[in-house]
Amino acid sequence: MKPALVCTPIVLLLALLIPVSAQRSDDTISGAFSRTPYRVGERLTYNVSFSNIISAAHVELRVAARGTFFGRDAFQLRGSVRTTGLVNVALFALNNEYITYVDPETGVPFRSQQIIREAARSSDTTFEFQPASGTFDFLSALYRLRALPLAEGSTHALTVRGENREYQVELKVSARQTIKTNVGSYNSLVTQVRVKNDNGLDNIRVYFSDDERHLPVLITARHAAGEIRAELAGSDMVAPQPQKTPPGTPGPIAQPINPPRSNGSSSGNNGSLENLPFKIGEQLTYQVYLGNVAQPAATASFQVRGRSRYFENDGLLLAATAQTTNAIQRLFFANDRINTYVDPKTLLPYRSEMNLIEGRRRLDQILTLNQNYGTASNEKGERIEIPVGTHDFISFFYAVRTFNLNPPKRNAISLLVNNQVKTLFISALKRETIRLGEQDIQAIQLSLTTDDPQSDRYQLRAWVSADGRRLPLRLTAQTEIGQVRADLAIIPLTSQ
Repeated sequence: MKPALVCTPIVLLLALLIPVSAQRSDDTISGAFSRTPYRVGERLTYNVSFSNIISAAHVELRVAARGTFFGRDAFQLRGSVRTTGLVNVALFALNNEYITYVDPETGVPFRSQQIIREAARSSDTTFEFQPASGTFDFLSALYRLRALPLAEGSTHALTVRGENREYQVELKVSARQTIKTNVGSYNSLVTQVRVKNDNGLDNIRVYFSDDERHLPVLITARHAAGEIRAELAGSDMVAPQPQKTPPGTPGPIAQPINPPRSNGSSSGNNGSLENLPFKIGEQLTYQVYLGNVAQPAATASFQVRGRSRYFENDGLLLAATAQTTNAIQRLFFANDRINTYVDPKTLLPYRSEMNLIEGRRRLDQILTLNQNYGTASNEKGERIEIPVGTHDFISFFYAVRTFNLNPPKRNAISLLVNNQVKTLFISALKRETIRLGEQDIQAIQLSLTTDDPQSDRYQLRAWVSADGRRLPLRLTAQTEIGQVRADLAIIPLTSQ
């Protein structure tokens, strides 16, 4: 089976949660309306599985705010969907956002925005709804359905419109059933969804909690390639946050133990890096292992290339490469190269060059980061708002070595991941001795978690040397294909 065909049913099922637009029949607009689902701060997260892939995608739905938007009193609804793990890397990269503004008295939308980021395309479109048209996008339609009585035996009809096609959808409340999820058991209303025109899915069911909230706790469907399930992974209330970080607002920046001092030169200083745990020329090479397989599946290398004047700035060039070995290339080929230019005094990046080849995924991108104004922009002029003090993957690798990592110290930084800002927490857990090759080394174990709903889902752990160099010795993670471990292959005897 071609990977693209595998991903198609996943996206189709996600479209049940967040497609482009839907039109309800008159019974939706005139039916009893409950404001209970529109609780500002409600956040619902879903894990999507497909066939034997336990975690293929992640979906989040939020009632983000209530206020005046575009001159109208409204609720702001937000949704996101992104493929994860092996699916994201090797099959289909999807990272979409949806924003809808609805009338607080009726739940009818008046404006929606879609930000589409897929492997082969990206777009940002806005749609204005006509007054009294009774038309919903699906984000608002899902909340409007939750606001209806959903009495057993009732039927609701929708027209779901994608980019180039319309789907006639009928939802019927058929039964009651207890559903067990990872976050608890729910007495649920079972609804059957029938799509009159072919969409590749059948036996679609949506299970709503049998209470006033009508939480969609589970969505299932059958495809020729296997079963798809979107299961509620989290339901919580969060304090409303500003949806965009205003330019110039500092992010959570961990402070170095010994902040490097400037030598007053604006044109480089022949490689002098005072008070840093690494020097010009340092190269760290890692072997990456899958599970208990003795042969390495990949190698990775990090190098401090040099300090000079790069792109009109005094900069430090950090480079990283990673590639799969012959042992695994027939299954999955990867060859990544990243150059990052950072301020030698703060180690914050101002330019990132990425050339990534990972299975079917290709990315050739240059990002320019303005840490003073809180923006990152690519070659096309597209801008991302970031907190001041945001790192990329490579600058983070070096900056964390300057932090106070003595247990039980906890640091936090802003990290730009796939053009999205995450908060990364680095917690020093304990000191221990680890075996690396033929050596026993004193190390500090670190836990790396994020501000995602499942903050530790990949159980990311790192071990750094307990000396002043803070060498990253080992990194581990739990993935869909088992444990992944990266070990430092050659340990420098001096600080170079």
